[in-house]
Amino acid sequence: IIIVETSQIIYEGIFSILTKTGQPFNILMADNLSELQQLNLRIKADIILINPILIQNQIKDFHTLKKELENTLWIGIVYTFFDRQLLSVFDGIVYINDSPDQIISSIQKLLSVRQNTGNQNQQQETLSEREIEVLKLLVTGNANKEIADKLNISPNTVITHRKNISQKTGIKSVSGLNIYAVVNSFISIDSYQE
Repeated sequence: IIIVETSQIIYEGIFSILTKTGQPFNILMADNLSELQQLNLRIKADIILINPILIQNQIKDFHTLKKELENTLWIGIVYTFFDRQLLSVFDGIVYINDSPDQIISSIQKLLSVRQNTGNQNQQQETLSEREIEVLKLLVTGNANKEIADKLNISPNTVITHRKNISQKTGIKSVSGLNIYAVVNSFISIDSYQE
């Protein structure tokens, strides 16, 4: 685990929470993206906890680094208001006012989702071209009626495609489908910035 945070107090707090779990975590600290990049040349991290303010003005560098470290979970450490668009680049979020149990639980859930996704990728049915079109429109914020109009199909057909997508992927929420679409390169994170 690498914690990318400029505040020593917050770093120490997260470090303390993680070490009290009894898990054999190897925890490192970085102050910024450059330092994180240097650390990752030596060590591939499973989890990176990072303050979103550190990527706010370096979003391209962040996306490049995230692409290089495709098997790493990125978790935002949030203790102030951030734009939803900025927070959407993370695999998960922990809030500074979460209890230690909530923070650990959030991290464990993300790790288990990643593990299950790895196992399911082999068993997962592939989506049809039309289902991929529906998925792309869905995750970019279109309602069923808008999707139907854009694809020249009925709203009932859109609903059927959505059910099939959920069944094939095992994902029920739109936010989960967003992550699925990005991970499988159906859409890019940059498409959210248009």
